[in-house]
Amino acid sequence: MQLKPISQQVVCIVGASSGIGRQAALDFAKRKAKVVVSARNEVGLKSLVDEIESKVGEAKAITADVANFDQVKAIADFTIEQYGRIDTWVHAAATGVLAPFEEITIEEFQRVMDVTFMGQVYAVKAALPYLKQQGGALIHISSMEGKRALPLQSPYSAAKHALQGFLESLRVELQHDNIPISVTSILPAVINTPFYNHVLTKLGVKPTGIPPYYSPQIVADAILYVAENPTREYIVGDVGRILDVLERLSPELVDAILATVGFSGQKTNQPKSADAPNNLYAPMEGYNQVRGDFNELEIPSISDWLEMNPPLKWGALAASLAAITFNK
Repeated sequence: MQLKPISQQVVCIVGASSGIGRQAALDFAKRKAKVVVSARNEVGLKSLVDEIESKVGEAKAITADVANFDQVKAIADFTIEQYGRIDTWVHAAATGVLAPFEEITIEEFQRVMDVTFMGQVYAVKAALPYLKQQGGALIHISSMEGKRALPLQSPYSAAKHALQGFLESLRVELQHDNIPISVTSILPAVINTPFYNHVLTKLGVKPTGIPPYYSPQIVADAILYVAENPTREYIVGDVGRILDVLERLSPELVDAILATVGFSGQKTNQPKSADAPNNLYAPMEGYNQVRGDFNELEIPSISDWLEMNPPLKWGALAASLAAITFNK
C-alpha cells in the first residue's frame, strides 16, 4: 500500500485543541499538508489556527463533540467541501474519570465510552466513504491501556480495549476487500499532555500518570511517520514496549506491580476536588497547549528513534545477534 507524501495530503485531526492532536496539527502544517482541525474547544482551535497561520502554514477549523455522530460527519463533509478529499484522518479525542470503579456513576462511565471509544467509531463511519475513493490512512490514538488496563481508570481502559478490538476487525475487513486504507493504532505510554488537567478526578488530589513521562512530540513524530508508512500498531515509549513484553509473559506479574504502584503512582500531593472544572461533558477553559505539567518527569525514548529508522533498527538487532553468537 502506497501513501502520499505528507506535503500532498489533506489531513483531518480530531482532538486538536491541546496535547498530541495539537502537536500533530502543527507538524503536519509545517510539512505543508492541508490541515483541518477539530475539537469541542472553539477557543483552543482558534489559538491553534492562529499559531499555524502565523508560523508554518494554513489550517481550517470546525468545532465538534465526537460523542455526536452528526457532528463527526460534519468534520468529514467540511473537509470535502474545502479540499475535495481526505487522505489521512487522525483521531486523538479522549476524556477520562480517575476514581475507583464503585465511585464512578453509570452516566460518567458511559460518557467516557461515548467520547473515547464511540467517537473513534463515528470517525471511521464518517471518513471511510471518502477514504475508499482513493485510499489513505486512518490513524487512531489508542493507549497502552488498550493492552494493559490500569486501576482507577476503568472506563478509559475499557474504551481503549474496545478500540483495539474494533480496529482489528475493521483492518481485516478492508484487507479482505482489497481496499487500500492503512489502519494504525498508536499506543502511547504516559505522555506529558494536559490530559491530567482535564479529566474528572475523585481521588481528592490532582491525578498523574505513573512516571516516567514522554514528550508529546514523540507521539506526533509517530503519527507523521505512519501517515507515510503503513503500520499496524505503533507503541510509543520505551516503557510501553517493556510493559507489552511483561504483559505477554506474565499478566499476574503486572497485576502485582500495579497493585503496589498503580494507586499511589497516579496521585500527586496537590488537592483537587471532584467539583473542580473538567472536560467530561463540556470544554474546559485553559490548557490549550501541547504539554502538561510534568516536564521534569519526561525522559527520552531510544526505541522510538530506532522504530522510525528501520535500517538502524535492524542493524542494531543484527549486531546484537552477532555479538551473542560470537560470545558463545
